[in-house]
Amino acid sequence: MNKVIFLDRDGVINKDSFGVTPNNYVESLEFFQFADNAKEGIKALTEKGFDVIVISNQAGVSKGFYSEETLKDITDKMINEIEIAGGRIKKVFYCLHQTSDNCDCRKPKTGLFKQAQDFLGHDIKGYFFVGDTERDVIAGHSYGLKTIAVLTGKATIKDIDNWKEQPDLICKDLVEVAEIVSR
Repeated sequence: MNKVIFLDRDGVINKDSFGVTPNNYVESLEFFQFADNAKEGIKALTEKGFDVIVISNQAGVSKGFYSEETLKDITDKMINEIEIAGGRIKKVFYCLHQTSDNCDCRKPKTGLFKQAQDFLGHDIKGYFFVGDTERDVIAGHSYGLKTIAVLTGKATIKDIDNWKEQPDLICKDLVEVAEIVSR
């Protein structure tokens, strides 16, 4: 059985679009830009034997800011560029719902982790989830995962210090995550 690590997308794999796009979402290919050292970090995780799985809220689809087809194009670009850099994403799980939909898959709820566990066919408790928001930390801890907050998204150290739910670790970027989780 391979090791598994879960990554949020926006602010972890790609630069967060808050304040960059009109609706604060990565709503087209032109706005998808990799976060610092993301491709290198995913390559390192892949080389160290980790299956990388993406767990991400993408409510911009249900809000009408971009289509499912556009999300697919963005995902394909992300996966292809990571593969060119030597990394691999095993699977991507998105929640397309809005908070008001009250679904079980929108983080901080844990439905996407349940889907991932069903896909993998084994218990995932104790694995790592890497995110850039307190919502990610809450979701990860709620499913029994260890959490890592990265500083490539919205959060600063000062922000994280003020979160009620604290991550297990804080890393500068995915390269540092790869170094720490493979020890």
